[in-house]
Amino acid sequence: MKNKSMELKNYWIVDCDRTLFGDVQIVDGKIANIIERKAQGTMGEGVLMPAFIDLHAHFREPGYTYKEDIESGSEAAAKGGYTHVTLMANTNPVCDNMEVLNIINNRNKEIGLIDINQCIAGTSGLMGDDYSHLEGLDSEKVKCISDDGKGVMNDKVMRSILNICNKKEWIFMSHAEDSSADNMRDAENNMTERDVQIAKEVDGRLHMCHVSTREAIDVIRSGKKNGVNVTCEVTPHHIMNPEGISDYRVNPPIRENQDVMEIIKGINDGTVDAIATDHAPHTLEDKKNGAPGISGIEFAFPICYSELVKSGKVTLNKLSELMSSNPAKILNLKKGKIKEGYDGDIAIVNLKKTQLIKEENIVSRGKNTPLLGREFYGVIEATIKNGEFIYRREK
Repeated sequence: MKNKSMELKNYWIVDCDRTLFGDVQIVDGKIANIIERKAQGTMGEGVLMPAFIDLHAHFREPGYTYKEDIESGSEAAAKGGYTHVTLMANTNPVCDNMEVLNIINNRNKEIGLIDINQCIAGTSGLMGDDYSHLEGLDSEKVKCISDDGKGVMNDKVMRSILNICNKKEWIFMSHAEDSSADNMRDAENNMTERDVQIAKEVDGRLHMCHVSTREAIDVIRSGKKNGVNVTCEVTPHHIMNPEGISDYRVNPPIRENQDVMEIIKGINDGTVDAIATDHAPHTLEDKKNGAPGISGIEFAFPICYSELVKSGKVTLNKLSELMSSNPAKILNLKKGKIKEGYDGDIAIVNLKKTQLIKEENIVSRGKNTPLLGREFYGVIEATIKNGEFIYRREK
């Protein structure tokens, strides 16, 4: 039988390691060949990048499908250039057992658009105390454990969960929020310091979600220097100038300019490993009632490209590292680079074109964003997964 192949000819090719002009051939879902050619014109309109990998999103299924479901979330992800998304466990029922996990995985197979890595809750029902369910999980189907939405308040429980994660070779994804703190800054900083210290004590594999304060960045920087096995992510909305969005309710909150500057410093010195969206779709009514969160997976690349690359803070290669190769390393995936043998997952981007964020153009059911009416450089023209188009922009 003839191999199924796709050829992408005469494109600029950018990943974390290199920038070149040429062709990419994908055979049977894998990148088979890269041919470098003499450059034609300046880079901008036709750029191939490794498809993006989101370490943190909410698709709300089961239980809250009026906000989002796996189908609408997958379509939004594909439009944003993503082919692999890690989902949090705060569904209804909570994803704290194999039955719920299998329901989500089977639903995703039915839709068949992107890859989903579903987190399992660290504590039963996200209640913060009982973690006995972890021992009965199928380790082949689980990669990540998280009580996202809450911090694990009890030190002994956190230590025990990290020990189980070590034994099972799982990653614990921490939502750093000390519910006993007087304010949201202390809440994040206290929990970050506590979690990094416990990870050091037990040699645990720790990933810090949506880091947003300068103090937390410094704690993680220090932990890495001292050999702690910790990685971290930041979100597109926490690397933006806070002017105009500071009052929008997200958790953790939009911080100050000093925090943004420290995050950028952390990106450049290697403290920050990844950019994750924390895509959190809500209805208009839920937002009016105070639900925290931004719907953002469709616009993550243009925001990050405009705020980081166009402004000269980082290179496009570095952005690819943050959105593709480092998330792939964290999850141990053969993705995130345009390299022979890697999965044929590619985003075709136009760096010269701008897009205006309009509610009617948002694919996600969640239209909740403070960025309506804002314009950003960087348009996803198409998304390819395993050598097949899963999204093409209407022209």
